[in-house]
Amino acid sequence: MLKKLIDYFTPSYTHLKNRTAFLLLLLTAFLIRFPFFFRDYVDRDESTFILVAQSWVNGHLPYTELWDIKPPITFLFFASVIYSFGKSFLAIRFFGTLMVVISAFFTYKIGEKMGSKKLGFWSAVICVYLQSMFGSLQGVMSEHICMAFFMAALYLIISSKKGYRYGMAGLLMGLAVMTKLNMAYAILFVGLFVLFDHFSKKEFQRGMLRSIGYGTGILVIIGLTVLPYYLQGDAGLWWKSVVKAPLEYAGARRYSILKISPLFLILTAFFLFAWKKRLLNFRERSVQILLVVVLGVLLSFLRGGRINGHYLIQLHPVLILLVALVVSKLTYFKRFDYRPYVLFLLLLLPVETYLEYAAVVKNKGAKGSFFNGEGIDVPKFIIANGLETKDILFLEYHIGYWVLGVNPPTKAATHPSNICKSEMFPFYDNPRTTGVEEIRFIMETIRPKTVVIRKNKSIFDKKLLEENEYINAYLPRHYRLFETIDRAHIYQRLE
Repeated sequence: MLKKLIDYFTPSYTHLKNRTAFLLLLLTAFLIRFPFFFRDYVDRDESTFILVAQSWVNGHLPYTELWDIKPPITFLFFASVIYSFGKSFLAIRFFGTLMVVISAFFTYKIGEKMGSKKLGFWSAVICVYLQSMFGSLQGVMSEHICMAFFMAALYLIISSKKGYRYGMAGLLMGLAVMTKLNMAYAILFVGLFVLFDHFSKKEFQRGMLRSIGYGTGILVIIGLTVLPYYLQGDAGLWWKSVVKAPLEYAGARRYSILKISPLFLILTAFFLFAWKKRLLNFRERSVQILLVVVLGVLLSFLRGGRINGHYLIQLHPVLILLVALVVSKLTYFKRFDYRPYVLFLLLLLPVETYLEYAAVVKNKGAKGSFFNGEGIDVPKFIIANGLETKDILFLEYHIGYWVLGVNPPTKAATHPSNICKSEMFPFYDNPRTTGVEEIRFIMETIRPKTVVIRKNKSIFDKKLLEENEYINAYLPRHYRLFETIDRAHIYQRLE
């Protein structure tokens, strides 16, 4: 019975069409990610992207009214969805799902080119899983958007023998780097590979023309993102926010080398194993391109000095393909039918999804709405009780600004953690110079009537002793706890 069931759900790889593969990936991604469509937020960065995007829809370029450290195409993605569909969590999460599917689909196409449709398809399925589970990956992250462009560009370079497609790949790479700046290393390495690959074959003219086309495509996209700022006489703000601020941030917020070394050690061991056992053909052009990308991404991690969970999305598609190539050549997996174990894993892994489906149904029964989370419930309470929303301060659940239709009280408060990132202040001309000055300005000069925090959690990073000492002393003196909504404390000013 189980064998018949597995045979029924196993696609016919020989007859697998692109459209069918795309739809299967879309169905998989949708089922895994759908219950999170109703969550107020999964990662705070997503909330920040939405706020800056809404400001853009309202007529303010990114960095002018609200500020965050990401390049402008990240905000353009969210702004396009909001402009087209209004303030819709469902639309944002659906198009985020589509970005995951696009990157997985081109993973499938590259896998098909390098090995077989079977290898490509299961690499793509794993790609969907790893971009949709664990931590905060169920939200729409800048990495999801970036990799959709990047993998499409990589497929063009790996598969195409036509020169004009290198220009198309350059345009896509430009979109990728203007979504996630640290991908510049991988994109540069790919460009250098294209040049040297042709030179090694004595194809000097073709190599130069394709490299120029690739580079020109990237520069066109970068130039288009600068253009609106240039036209309003503020190109310097683009330069400071898109280039200088990320470089400063990478230098200021570094982890110990011990925290990032395990990934490097594991990958080194994997590639040494593949080389020693001759499981990867390191002379094959497509393998070399994927290795170049891995090196570029790892260098960006090393230069940035940190690896958050969602950063690994930039590594997943290319690394999955390389691992799949190695696994496909291991004789161990040819000795038995491993499909029941794969099916078991595929059904077991989305535990978070099953729990979220249950939470959505429970919330519908308890509160009458599928949409859930303090970022939705707190604004509902504030509106229902007529609380002051002018200059409201969300030190947690800051998607609440969007739900209420108001802005954060200062540029620095666009993301609550940015309030204390004083190294970023010079890049958007913040007159305050320290995090304590910024929070003091908000609390003592702007004097928000309503403040929202998360209960039983340090308001700022625990390492920020002075900032936490100030806010923990100020709140009890000047505010009273008005209401608690799940994990959110709502404070009202006393005077």
